[in-house]
Amino acid sequence: MSSEQKLMYVEKINFVRDYISENLDENLTVEKLSQVANFSKYHFHRQFSSYVGMNVARYILMLRLKRASYQLVFKKDYRIIDIALASNFENHESFSRAFKKVFGQTPSQFRQNPQWQIWHERFFLPKIERNEKMDVEIIDFDETKVAVFEHRGPHELLNDSIGHFIQWRMQSGLSPVNSSRTFGLIYDDPETTEPEKFRFDICGEVSQEVPKNEYEIMNKTIPAGRCAMIEHLGAYEELDQKIRFLYAQWLPSSGEELRDFPGFAQYVNLFPEVPEHELVTRVYLPLK
Repeated sequence: MSSEQKLMYVEKINFVRDYISENLDENLTVEKLSQVANFSKYHFHRQFSSYVGMNVARYILMLRLKRASYQLVFKKDYRIIDIALASNFENHESFSRAFKKVFGQTPSQFRQNPQWQIWHERFFLPKIERNEKMDVEIIDFDETKVAVFEHRGPHELLNDSIGHFIQWRMQSGLSPVNSSRTFGLIYDDPETTEPEKFRFDICGEVSQEVPKNEYEIMNKTIPAGRCAMIEHLGAYEELDQKIRFLYAQWLPSSGEELRDFPGFAQYVNLFPEVPEHELVTRVYLPLK
């Protein structure tokens, strides 16, 4: 297979993956997806599995269960039966069996006490690089005061800290999610940092100082200054490719120097409030 043919093949498979993400509520049959890819239905299963690392049915199931997991924890007003039906299960029982088989907890147990570390050990979707153009923009970022909860410890427990911060936001009203920007300060790479040394600040924009509180939310400032900015569309897990590109490829050839402040991300919208394929995240690299 020539490099041109391989690139075309990869683009077809990624097109199918995007189609699945954008139509997760639909009845996604192998015949339909093979037509989307313009592959023979007799070979589509093998082609998808060889590239993605799992068969298409398993891939769809994992995407649906991932969305369901976040809805169970972060959308308490959603009934479990409604989450089950939206995940293409016929009833609560079949959803509960499938969820427990993958994550070791029933949906009800996970909603009450999510074991995110176990969830991360059992959830698997392969990381697949995309051949896409990376557009970097140099912008002037305005000083921004933020309320911060400092996550310290394994990356797999980050969702517990996010849930804690959400509770403070709802209780205090000082950084309403619908009118205040959401940021994350990225100190460490979870793939190269020892779990107990991983650091990440969860931030919400504020217009006034946050008083001392039981949630251990503190005040910090994202300073004004020049930044390299790149916009990412899609799942958070695919952000790594953009961050690596900024540090390893763009920066060495740009002639720019970094400021003494960590890279940070702005979460323009949030999962599961919007589907993963509609997520918009801006990554900033502070420059001198």
